[in-house]
Amino acid sequence: MTLQSPLWLLALLAVLAVVGLYVVLQLRRARYAARFTNVALLGTLVPKRPGWRRHVAFGLVALGLGVLVFSLAQPSTEVRVPRERATVVMAVDVSLSMRATDVEPDRFQAMQTAAKEFVDVLPERINLGLVAFAGTASTLVTPTTDRGAVRTAIDNLELAEATAIGDAVFTSLTAITNYQASLESEGVSVPPARIVLLSDGYSTMGRDETQAIDAANAAEVPVSTIAFGTDYGTLDLNGEVVPVPVDRATLEQIADETGGDYSQAASAEELEAVYEDLGSQIGYTTELQDVSPWFVRGGLLFALLGVVGSLLWTNRLL
Repeated sequence: MTLQSPLWLLALLAVLAVVGLYVVLQLRRARYAARFTNVALLGTLVPKRPGWRRHVAFGLVALGLGVLVFSLAQPSTEVRVPRERATVVMAVDVSLSMRATDVEPDRFQAMQTAAKEFVDVLPERINLGLVAFAGTASTLVTPTTDRGAVRTAIDNLELAEATAIGDAVFTSLTAITNYQASLESEGVSVPPARIVLLSDGYSTMGRDETQAIDAANAAEVPVSTIAFGTDYGTLDLNGEVVPVPVDRATLEQIADETGGDYSQAASAEELEAVYEDLGSQIGYTTELQDVSPWFVRGGLLFALLGVVGSLLWTNRLL
């Protein structure tokens, strides 16, 4: 919680002064009573008071005043709200290494499930596109708010040979720039964009990753990367067992140098968590919300309870 106008807290000194005055008056009243030597006579002269209850009534009123003063400082708290607009392109690796079963049921099916959950996490107003890459990269769905089209494309993904991570970034950037150009032609402001790239292996062909990093930086598009799989993943190619480890270093470099987020997942559950976290980061933002009305209501409630209690117990306001 933060305070927008903290100087108003100085007014709490006035509340403390009132409390101090109340204490002084109570002490003076006690000393006055002590001067009577005939306690029985004092009991007949002074009506019986409600004792501790009158202090409770005053305490509630003082607390209410303090809470009302605190509300003047405009307390605010951060709330999570959906972004109004953004463009996201999800690039997924469909190389043959995605058949590895080190992730149950296999990397490919786990990726499809998690990718569709990522689609569901993003707010409806965010435009989402899909790029698939193996030896080449292709745009399957241009940025759109049609979530059904993206889910269908994910279900229809097919595996192919080789891996071209650099080309995946370039193709994703092309999808973004083309979409942004269409918005500009309509006189619409261009929303922020981001690429979310998942890969499970080393790049074997296509443009170099450093070129992709430079292109992403020139377009001011961060690339968040996900290293998916384990170091002991293998693939059976015509009876030959081929290791298919993950190139974490390259994926981390791409994320770090473009201002994106790097994550790694070694199971279907971890991948789902990574996608959900990225969806929350991309699709939502935090804003300060003024919560002073709640303190106004609380302060008034405490003060009202104190006044009512005083009237019931002492037949006077305080």
